[in-house]
This record gives sequence, C-alpha cells and structure tokens, in this order.
Amino acid sequence: MSPDSTWSIGELAERAGVTVKTVRFYSDRGLLPEEARSGGGHRRYGPEALDRLHLIRSLRTLDLPVPEVERILDQDDTLEDVVAGQLRRIGSRLTALRWQEAALRLVQDCAPEERAARLRLIGAVPVPPSTAPLARFWRRWLPPRLPARLASVVVEHSVPQLPEAPTPAQVLAFTRLHAFVTAPCPGTGNGQPAAHRPDGGRPDVLYDGLVEAYALASPQLRAERAPRAGEALDCFVSAYARSRGTRDTPAFRRGLSGQLAADPRIDHYWKLTAEVSASPDPTPGATHDWLCAALDDQLAGTAG
Repeated sequence: MSPDSTWSIGELAERAGVTVKTVRFYSDRGLLPEEARSGGGHRRYGPEALDRLHLIRSLRTLDLPVPEVERILDQDDTLEDVVAGQLRRIGSRLTALRWQEAALRLVQDCAPEERAARLRLIGAVPVPPSTAPLARFWRRWLPPRLPARLASVVVEHSVPQLPEAPTPAQVLAFTRLHAFVTAPCPGTGNGQPAAHRPDGGRPDVLYDGLVEAYALASPQLRAERAPRAGEALDCFVSAYARSRGTRDTPAFRRGLSGQLAADPRIDHYWKLTAEVSASPDPTPGATHDWLCAALDDQLAGTAG
C-alpha cells in the first residue's frame, strides 16, 4: 500500500471519530494493525485498522472490558461466549439493583420507629442476596446419614427461589428468613425431629418416601381440599413405617401421630418461605402439616 493510501494516527482518529489518545491506547496494546512506518518512524494505518477500530468501539459500547475485547480480536474466545458472560454479569447487577430498590422502598414506607430494625435486617444480607445460608441451614438440620442425592433434593425443595423483581414485602420476608437461619440455635439437637435420632430408623428410606408423599399431596393443597385419607397419606405413613422396618398398622399410625405432634416445628421458616416465593405451590412444611392433619382426622374417625 502506498504512503498516500495510508493514514497518520491523527487522520485515523478523525476518520473513526475518536481522539488520538484512544487510537494510541489501542495501538500500543497491539489491537490496531499498522500498514507501515513513515520515514520518521511514525505509524501509518490502513482501512483494516479503521474497521478494527470501529469493531472495538462497538464492543466497548456494550461495556465489554478491554481484556475481553482483546480475546475476541485474538480469537481466543468467541463473541458468543463473551456476550453470554457479559449478560450474566449484567443480570447479577440488575438483580442487585432491583433488590436495593425494593429495600429502599421498604425503609421509606415503614413507620419511623421500625426503620432501625429493618435497616439491621437489610444490612445483614449481602447484595445481591444469596440463598446459600438457607441451604447450609438445611444441610445442618438433615440427618448426617442421608445420602447426598436425597439431601440435595430436600434442599432444592426447601429453599425458595428468589424473585427477579422482589416487592418490599418479599425483601422483608427474606431478610427475616436469613436472620432465622443464621441465628444461633439455643439448646442442643438443632430442633431435630425424632426421625433424625440415631434410633429413628433409616433416613434414606424415610426421605425417599416423604418426597413421593409430598408430591402426591401437593395437588390436594393447590385445590384447597381439606386433609383426607388416601394415597398421599398411605405413602406418608408407609415412609415412616418402612424406615423403621415395621408394618403400617392402626397401632403404628396412632404412635406416629403422637410422635409427629411432639416433634419440634419450624412454622416460622415455612411462613416466610411462602412469602418470599409467592408461588401457588405449597411448601414442604405446608404439605407435611396437611398430611399430619389427614392422619389425625383418620384416627379421630376410627376412634369415633
């Protein structure tokens, strides 16, 4: 290419609509190809450099960091991969902003005497919020002998999905839920039910059966039907019986009813979980209570 068909750094900057400083910055990083050097050693650029500069500006307009722009130009990463990564980062920032907006409205709309307490709750939760503390709570609460596969299933069903655009009420519910699961547990046993004790039977058999029983009962709760005997209840009781290596008998059902009534409860957790998720699907806690009520109603009918 003849010198007359190449451009100086200033001419390239003018054609591209950028400053000389910008051209020099990208040129120094090796992102703009040089066509030649002048007799005085100055850089000369051709159309390829102009096209490259336009591409760089387009990528930077998308807020892609310069190192990632370099990787695209060097073909170390595809444009699709870099864009996907940028979308994930933007999604995380948007989640944080939506959370902060709802948290600000929560503080703005509450009575002055409530603001200090709400600010403490909000301040204890990272931004963007994470459900990791809730998952840790459940992994501590579940029996240690439970297989990892089943533990993951229980955690997945017990930890609510955070809404993409939370309301102030959902922010308040989640901050209270976070405070609940991170608070020190008084006493010993972490509020464990009898089934979690060493003599409580096989937890893998129990939780396998409970997952199935909850799935059978959930449609009943969604339809707002009263607790009743049926397949879901039989599966529920059978899970406890099989986990202890015994049969499902009337005597077993009476004993199980008493045991479940005496078990520690975490109603507060399930209430807040329902408020956070705002889902029509019942929580495992609500499903468990429905099945317990169905068992009690059946026993009451038998006794009558």
